[in-house]
Formats: sequence, structure tokens, C-alpha cells
Amino acid sequence: MSSIIEPGGNASPPFFSKQATIAQPGFSRWMVPPAALAVHLCIGQAYAFSVFNGPLTKVIGITQSAPDDWSLTTLGWIFSLAIVCLGLSAAFAGKWLEKVGPRRTMFTAACCFGGGFIISALGVWMHQIALLYLGYGVIGGIGLGLGYVSPVSTLIRWFPDRRGMATGMAIMGFGGGAMIAAPLSVALMNHFKSATSIGVAETFIVLGIAYFISMSIGALAIRVPPADWKPAGWTPPATTTQKMITRNHVHIDEALKTPQFYLIWLVLFLNVTAGIGILGQASVMIQESFKDTVTAAAAAGFVGLLSLFNMGGRFVWASASDYVGRKNTYFIFFALGAVLYWLVPSFAASGNIALFVLCYCVILSMYGGGFSTVPAYLADMFGTAFVGGIHGRLLTAWAAAGVAGPVLVNYIRAYQVANGVAKADAYTMTVHIMTVLLVIGFVCNLLVKRVNDKHHMTDAQLASGK
Repeated sequence: MSSIIEPGGNASPPFFSKQATIAQPGFSRWMVPPAALAVHLCIGQAYAFSVFNGPLTKVIGITQSAPDDWSLTTLGWIFSLAIVCLGLSAAFAGKWLEKVGPRRTMFTAACCFGGGFIISALGVWMHQIALLYLGYGVIGGIGLGLGYVSPVSTLIRWFPDRRGMATGMAIMGFGGGAMIAAPLSVALMNHFKSATSIGVAETFIVLGIAYFISMSIGALAIRVPPADWKPAGWTPPATTTQKMITRNHVHIDEALKTPQFYLIWLVLFLNVTAGIGILGQASVMIQESFKDTVTAAAAAGFVGLLSLFNMGGRFVWASASDYVGRKNTYFIFFALGAVLYWLVPSFAASGNIALFVLCYCVILSMYGGGFSTVPAYLADMFGTAFVGGIHGRLLTAWAAAGVAGPVLVNYIRAYQVANGVAKADAYTMTVHIMTVLLVIGFVCNLLVKRVNDKHHMTDAQLASGK
């Protein structure tokens, strides 16, 4: 887009450029969190994609699966591809995000995520699974990654006094997006369902358009603060070893040369691994732990409760970290999580459903809190200049945990059952392994120290962005 020459002769910057998003005097920073939520509530749909799996096994048969219909194992790769592409796009697009700014990145995310649904709809109509892999899995996954990281660094710059709360607000949207998407998707499929269609393709079209519009509105509304802006009446805290909040900045590439990056990578990986596997098997787990006591309907309610704590924990724990510190917050995650995991088998054995549920609710709140607290942790350690890109690269820990967590839970359980262990006891070894992982995470967090001054950018480097 070419620049516009104003009557005074000054050229205005291109609409999607980073310069065009610099806020004018009088702009309220509280307009930024809704713009971020407009994106995160949409991409949070990823957690609800499973509602399409059943109907997609009946595209040809309509009322029941036909021989040529897709199997659940075939469909499972759609979500897996999306999560892998989320992590990869977030990691590799970090530098681009810092260069072009949040508006262009968020609009690109809207095009990819919305467009992925449209391509997937074509795949359903043509019954070509490759188009679903490409549409939702690859292109939609890229939209997920770009949409996830693009508002984060902007929020941190607008809220240097409340970094945790700011990122918690946005990332809470990702955790809660499924609560909107799941019933909406089911309602749309029921509306479009007919004797010749299961309604998935039409639902994909509607969702693709709706998500594109919502995410585009967020992209248009986003603003970045002027250089050296700070909230009225706020004084930046002095750098101390205790708080570990730096006033310097570390370049994306230089951050990869520090031990702090890899320690925080392990902190996120271990925290997510301990939660994501349980989240995926929650319904089966509680039914097998309390056989003949917990019904399928009650188990579904348990899953919904875990989702609420996952979402709420993203805001509550991240906000609390503004007061107790990011490192101390992760100490709580690992210490309390390890204790709760160790106690869970005894609660199951004694038939205490209430304490069993309470333990997992707290665990899942800390799982969500780990996602929302880590961007502020990175800003404390590496500064805010390149935190979006650094956060993107750190999200590879999420992709790795997304494989490790379910593998630990599913395969260890299968091994136990195959060797004669009762299903009600098959999760004991798993949760004890999770306890060990959390203890390791506690040690990794303990080892995090301030970044050595040699990694800090000079004023000249900061001005050039190199």
C-alpha cells in the first residue's frame, strides 16, 4: 500500500505499517486488551475442534459412517498439524512480528485462520482429507501461531506496571474461546444439517467468515505506544536481583545464547507436560478412577469445570505474579502441583471425589497460569523490545509438551493395563511421574538468574533494531 500525501505535504505511513499503529495523544491503553481478546477468543476455537470429529466420520454416510468415510485416527492429524504449525509459525515469525508490528501480523493471522476454514469446507465438499490438513492444519495453524503471539508484546508495552494482568487478559481468551466455539459449532451444524449434508462444510464457511471479521477488527483497533511512553504517575522499578526486572533489552538472536532462555523453556515445557496429558484424558480418567460412581454426564461436567479453571487461572495467576513476582509464581506452580499430584491417587483410592476434583482443578488453573505468566517472565528477563519474538520461539516448548504429555499419560496407562493393573489404579504411576517432572521444573526455575550484562543491547543497537 502506497503512502498518502496529506495536504501539508507530509506522507502518512502505509496503513498496515508499524508506524501507522503508533497511538496518538489521549489514546486509552484499555482499548488494547479488547483488541487482543478479539483475536484470542477466535483462535481459542482450536480447543473445541473435537466437536467436528464425530460428524466428519459421517460425511458420506450422513447418519452413520460409510466404508469410504474418514476414521477418527485420520481426522486426529488435523488438530495435531494445527498445534505443530502454531508452534513453528510463532517461533519463525518472531522477527517479522517485531519488524512489521502487530496490525499486519494480526491481519495476516485473520486471513490464515479464516481462510483455513474456507479451504477445509472445500475439503469436506470434495471429500479430500488433504485439503483439511492444508486448510485447518497448516494454514489455520499458521494463523493460530501468528494470532497467539502478535498482541502479547504490545500489551506488555502498554502495561509495564501490570505485565502479568495484561497478558493474562488476552491469553485467558485463548483458554475460553472453546467455551464459545463448542456450542456455537454444534448449533450451526444442527442448523445446516439435512438429508444430504452433515452441516460441517457450511459451519466451516460461517466460522471462517466470522473469525476473519472479528480478528480483523482486533487488527484495526490495535495500537502501539510511542517510544519511551509510560503510564501517568508510574516510575519504572530499579533493577534488583530480587525482582529480576530488567530495564535493558536483549535481541531475539542473543536471547538464544543465554541459559535463562533454555531454563524458562524447560519451566514452560514441564509445567505444560504435567497438565496437558491429564486435560486430554480427564473424562476417561475420572470414570475409571471412580468406576460405577461417576457417569459419562458427570465426567463431561468435570471436563467443563477443568476448562473453567484453565481459563480463570490464566488471568488470576498472571495477575498475582505482578505482586509476588514471576519466579515465585512458578515456584508455587511446581511445589503445590507436585504435592497435589502425589495426593491424587490416595484420594481416588479412598473414594473422595470432592478432593480428587479439587486437586485437578487447582492443577489445571496452574497449567493455564503457566501460559499467561511466561510472557511477563520473558519481559522481566529480556526487556520488552523483542519480547514478542522471544515468546514465539519459546512456544516450541508448548509443541514439545503437546506430544510428551499425552504420550506419558496414554502409553503408561496402556502398559499398566496390559500388565494386569486395574484401570482404577493405572494412573498412579503416571501422576507420580508428573510429580517428578514438577520437581525438576522447580529446580530449573530456581536456577533462573538475571541475564548477564554482556547480552544487553546498546542504545545504538536498540535504535537500529539490530
